[in-house]
Amino acid sequence: MWKDRYKIGVERIDEQHRELFQRVEEFLKATNDPQRTWEDKIEKVKETMNFMGEYVHYHFDDEEKLQEELGYPNIEDHKKAHEKFKKGIEEYIEKLENENYSEELVQEFGGKIMTWLIMHVGDVDQKIGDYVTKEREDC
Repeated sequence: MWKDRYKIGVERIDEQHRELFQRVEEFLKATNDPQRTWEDKIEKVKETMNFMGEYVHYHFDDEEKLQEELGYPNIEDHKKAHEKFKKGIEEYIEKLENENYSEELVQEFGGKIMTWLIMHVGDVDQKIGDYVTKEREDC
């Protein structure tokens, strides 16, 4: 699902984005694999939830630190988008646990997380890339 057009021109951030896409892609493949038992799928869901719960904090902190270093003008809006996503992940973790990992909710989560990732990295984070490019040209 990763495409080079998602690059923002900062290697460490691009690597983190690739990792996020890879994990979500693995999640989607696992949960849609008819050869896997539901128990196996639930294990992949739990693994992905744990990863996302930890990794997005690391990634968002790093991305926000970069924005601060650059003097990125839209940092506050970007932070709000990150907070909204983190809250959404936390809500899904709670829902999934409370609803015993229902198949419908697992599929919904997979769709939402991929959509958010594509929209955020493919649009919002591209503005950081544009800013980085402009700053490099001005130096």
